[in-house]
Amino acid sequence: MNEPARPCGSICIITGLSGAGKSTALRVFEDLRFFAVDGLPAVLAPEIAAMMQRHSMCHFTGMAIGMDLRQDNFLAEFHAAVDRLVHAGFDIKIIFLEADDEALIRRYAATRRPHPLERNGLGLKGAIEEERKLLGPLREMAGVVINSTDFSIHDLRRSIQRLVLDGAGAKKLLRVNLVSFGFKYGIPQEADFVFDLRFLPNPYFVEELRPFTGHDSAVAEYVFRDETALEYRRKLVDFLLFVLAGAEAEGRYRVTVALGCTGGRHRSVAMTARIATELAASGYSITVEDRTLERDGSANAEREK
Repeated sequence: MNEPARPCGSICIITGLSGAGKSTALRVFEDLRFFAVDGLPAVLAPEIAAMMQRHSMCHFTGMAIGMDLRQDNFLAEFHAAVDRLVHAGFDIKIIFLEADDEALIRRYAATRRPHPLERNGLGLKGAIEEERKLLGPLREMAGVVINSTDFSIHDLRRSIQRLVLDGAGAKKLLRVNLVSFGFKYGIPQEADFVFDLRFLPNPYFVEELRPFTGHDSAVAEYVFRDETALEYRRKLVDFLLFVLAGAEAEGRYRVTVALGCTGGRHRSVAMTARIATELAASGYSITVEDRTLERDGSANAEREK
């Protein structure tokens, strides 16, 4: 049985001068959950792009295709492929990467790789000049031109991320991993931020609450009945929104926030759940892990520090 089709998605075609950062740009798209293909012959682009209409591909943000002069008849096939993609209903964005001659020469000297056009009997300088001339029409077609002369890899990554953000509306690309844990089992090694909740009221010492966890409403109500817990939650959310905005501007893909109490069963679980709700409401993609919630079963119950 054929798989039902879904609406056509967006396709980013990354092209430009060799050595200007195309491979780096493609890796950024891949990290942003695009289906990325490099070195694809232009004639095959419509067939590969048709895969994006399958429902099994819906978890991808879109498709990113890297194309360059390494193939014969590239320019003619490129124009034909773009026409077919547009006719098929795909939203096409062409990103053209370039850099000054001196920067490209330095990069080739550092990598010691041959320029694709050097095989035609040209020296490196001549190959760069010839490629720039040949790709002039593609540069004119491009919706976005990025000059990477003065860019580090991180600068280029941030530029690509901003492009994706501009097309995603209010969607945020930064993923926030929230981890509740018990200090007696150790601090999560991957944590970027660690917050200690052991000063909050401890439900362990209320006998009827002891068997439950922070996911149970009675435990959460007990924790947040305390004004200190409410104020802490408000200030922590304000702080996280501030630092997460900075992390996103820096081009980070993920931030891990760990919230701990003694055993990781009551206070940290309740606080993590509340924080997750508030950050999700601000547009962040959230994952939650209660790392020590069930560790050692009933022995995981919190005890006074």
